[in-house]
Amino acid sequence: QVQLVESGGGLVQAGGSLRLSCAASGRTFFNYATGWFRQTPGKEREFVAAITWNTGRTDYTDSVKGRFTISGDNARNTQYLQMNSLRPEDTAVYYCAAVGWTTARALAFMPLSNIYDWGQGTQVTVSS
Repeated sequence: QVQLVESGGGLVQAGGSLRLSCAASGRTFFNYATGWFRQTPGKEREFVAAITWNTGRTDYTDSVKGRFTISGDNARNTQYLQMNSLRPEDTAVYYCAAVGWTTARALAFMPLSNIYDWGQGTQVTVSS
């Protein structure tokens, strides 16, 4: 099992930027896909972005393309989500997730019940 610890959330004005981090312990991300999901009250957790670690390929939900960038640091076993041009509708709790032996594309469409390794979540609030 992978332990995931997120950091970097906070309050920012619309148009601003934040960078989220997700550090893993327990194993490396090689042969993993990791990603970010977000959730607002009363709604199901939704996919935001993912990366396949052994190829570097990425996938994004349409609403964040061109604004968010997911990346990974092998040496630190940490994934990041750089969020630029933030909008009030990006306000949510952001969770990192990790699944072994899969791809970013598959993670984007994976049922939430098939994802077992989650971080604790970090709040992102974008004010208008």
